[in-house]
Amino acid sequence: MPLGCRAGSRRSLTMAPQGLLPSRMALRGMLLGLLMVSCFTFCRSHQNSKEFALTNPEKSTTKETERKTKAKEELDTEVLEVFHPTHEWQALQPGQAVPAGSHVRLNLQTGAREVKLQYGDKIQNNLKESKKGKRLDINTNAYTSQDLKSALAKLKKGAEMESSEEDKARQAEVKQLFRPIEELKKDFAELNVVIETDMQIMVRLINKFNSSSSSLEEKIAALFDLEYHVHQMDNAQDLLSFGGLQVVINALNSTEPLVKEYAAFVLGAAFSSNPKVQVEAIEGGALQKLLVILATKQPLATKKKVLFALCSLLRHFPYAQQQFLKLGGLQVLRSLVQEKGTEVLAVRVVTLLYDLITEKMFAEEEAELTRETSPEKLQQYRQVHLLPGLREQGWCAITASLLALPEHDAREKVLQTLGTLLATCQDHYRQDAQLSRTLASLQAEYQALAALELQDGEEEGYFQELLGSINSLLQGLR
Repeated sequence: MPLGCRAGSRRSLTMAPQGLLPSRMALRGMLLGLLMVSCFTFCRSHQNSKEFALTNPEKSTTKETERKTKAKEELDTEVLEVFHPTHEWQALQPGQAVPAGSHVRLNLQTGAREVKLQYGDKIQNNLKESKKGKRLDINTNAYTSQDLKSALAKLKKGAEMESSEEDKARQAEVKQLFRPIEELKKDFAELNVVIETDMQIMVRLINKFNSSSSSLEEKIAALFDLEYHVHQMDNAQDLLSFGGLQVVINALNSTEPLVKEYAAFVLGAAFSSNPKVQVEAIEGGALQKLLVILATKQPLATKKKVLFALCSLLRHFPYAQQQFLKLGGLQVLRSLVQEKGTEVLAVRVVTLLYDLITEKMFAEEEAELTRETSPEKLQQYRQVHLLPGLREQGWCAITASLLALPEHDAREKVLQTLGTLLATCQDHYRQDAQLSRTLASLQAEYQALAALELQDGEEEGYFQELLGSINSLLQGLR
């Protein structure tokens, strides 16, 4: 039994593998099928990626551009809704068009754009557009963006056409008033007239004056014409640049009084408010030559022009004023004023002294306002000791005696100078009995004249100003 049992059991064990063989084969077939499906899927996906990588980029870009253009065209042709604002703030929805003149704001709390009528005005929500000879009808409450673009383009074109028409009309008007320079040159050439610059004219005049073959009349005419040109600052400096200024300064040594007169006339015009020319004139010896002419016997007309040149040289030029005092200029002017028949020159000399005194006063006041303790200009003026020199040279009495002149203009200038000399000459004026009598007489005279001005309705007349100057002097002498 045991053996039988063992035999039966071995048989049963041997038969078991033969029963499991079909199931194992089916399992292997399923695995093989899954593997084939996976390989097929992988190959297909790999083939698609290769096709995508080999796609032509130009064709794809072109297709994308066509899509964008098509979308833009669809957007342009999109109908926009017209927003009708009121006097209250209303939210603006995307895609809505706002009429011109509306007030638009961004609400920072909500982030929305809001619109209302501006300043309560009644704004008509319409757009004027010409389209095929007809107005754009927006009563339909809608218009396209293309209509807006067309309207703006035509508006700009109309403004440019209007501007161009105005410019053409203005140019035509100017052409009628003036002639081209080419035509003028042609006409002058036919008349044998040469167009010259100011520089060329001055060079020609200097050469004519300096020529030994020129007559006295030609020299005087050259100086007369030259004076006209050197009034301009640039022309005066050009005269200096080519040596013409020194030629005119040397002409002050001429033995002909007319040459001296007109040379001084030219110098006075060139010196006026022209520091560069003034400096060169001092270095060229103009100041000494002018003082020599004033100190010697010369015709009155010559001395007038020389005094004019001297005044132009000294004004606003403290260094020249220093040299003037060192060369005895006050003595020269005192002798000139005391000559008989030189009352006209005396008034001009007094006016010059008044200008020089006030220049220094203004320079000190300007330094105080700007809080500059030692500006160069102020230092130069402080070296000009004019007031002590006037007191020493007897100008206190000379100026007071000029009040006897009959002309109101001369009296005005003398009164102004007396006012500036009052602090320096106060002791002398208080002891001058003649001055007190003269001032009292002038006070009575101008009181009557000022009363007549008041009767005529002039509250601030000329004679009232003179009367005020006299009253100020009398009050200062008490």
